Order: sequence, then structure tokens, then C-alpha cells
Amino acid sequence: MDNSALLLSTAYFAPVHFYSRYLNHNKVFIEQHENFCKQTYRNRCQILAANGPIALVIPVVKGRGPKIVIKDLQISYDEQWQRNHWQTIVSAYNSSPYFEFYQDELLPFFEKKTKYLFDHNLKIHETICDFFELENKLICTQDFEQIPAATLNLRDAISPKLKNSTDKAFVPQEYTQVFTEKYGFIPNLSILDLLFNEGPNAYTILHKSINYLS
Repeated sequence: MDNSALLLSTAYFAPVHFYSRYLNHNKVFIEQHENFCKQTYRNRCQILAANGPIALVIPVVKGRGPKIVIKDLQISYDEQWQRNHWQTIVSAYNSSPYFEFYQDELLPFFEKKTKYLFDHNLKIHETICDFFELENKLICTQDFEQIPAATLNLRDAISPKLKNSTDKAFVPQEYTQVFTEKYGFIPNLSILDLLFNEGPNAYTILHKSINYLS
């Protein structure tokens, strides 16, 4: 366990990297005052489907100004993205070992309409914590400029834009995925991929994916 605090950005069904770090720190801050950044995990997750990795993106309401604070960013329901996301997830993981075990608790996220993206992601995180029987230790930041002392800032280090993570301690552990025979192991997908494929063993894989000697 790392005694330093951790600072993360909000994420939609965050990737394995996010939760590997989360489990290995006693204190975790979540950024709520940053400006929204496009093409990041803040409003997207990546899963593995029959045709390869696919991004599921939550559409957001565009404001008049060029910058929107993440806690004030609203989800758009002009299109039926919830139904599309769920159908894609079911198609990809219906045959996975643990899909049926988690599906009933996850389905409401694709039926109920939450106004703000930040709130939506927090509710998802609470459910993930329940799956792991963990206390939800996220602390929302008070100000964007004030990074708490002795805090590891990974707000931009966990990103789909980065081919190689700048966090050298993150060493993703392999596990069997639905389409392993077709694509080999695809690292750092959404936590959904790990949960559906490994179930309770996901906790151990997350812990082992942080190597402080790297």
C-alpha cells in the first residue's frame, strides 16, 4: 500500500489502471474543478468486442463557452446512447464467466437518466466499490489549483491518448478475456472487462498490477 495520496480525474467505467492505483493508496482525491477534456476516460470507456476494442462514449451537452468545469458538465440524452452501450456490452460479454453475476446491478446505469456526468461516474464508482466490498474513499477536490501535499497526480497519466503510460509502476497483469484466442491479451480495458472475466479474482489482479519496483 502506498502511503501517499492519489489524485485522479473522473472516469466512466474507469480502466484497470485507475482501479489498480485506487486500491493501492489509502487516500484518493477525485478532480471536480478541472475543465472538461475531450477524448478521455472522463466520458468514455473501452471494452473488447467481437470486432476488437471499442470505445463507448457518453455524449455531453455543449455549453456556449469554450470551457466547462467537469462537475457542471451535463449528459446529453438526444440519442439513445444508454441502450446502445448496454446492447454492445451484452453482445461482448454475455458469454463471459461472471456477466450474469453483475448485470442486474449495472443495468440501472443504462436506464436511469442522471443529469451530470460527474455524478453519474461517482454512482458507478460506488457500485464498483460494492462489488469489491471496499469503502468508497474518494474525496472531491476543493480547488483545481490546490493539489494536496504529498499527492501523486495522475489526472492526465491515465488516458486513452497515451500509447504508453507515464506511470511506470503500472504493470497490467494478464487474464483470460472473451476474445483472447482472437486478439491475444488487450491490457487496460474498462474495469467491466476484468469484472466480467475474472469476478472475485479481479481484486487480486488489480493489486498485482502495481509494482513499485518498476
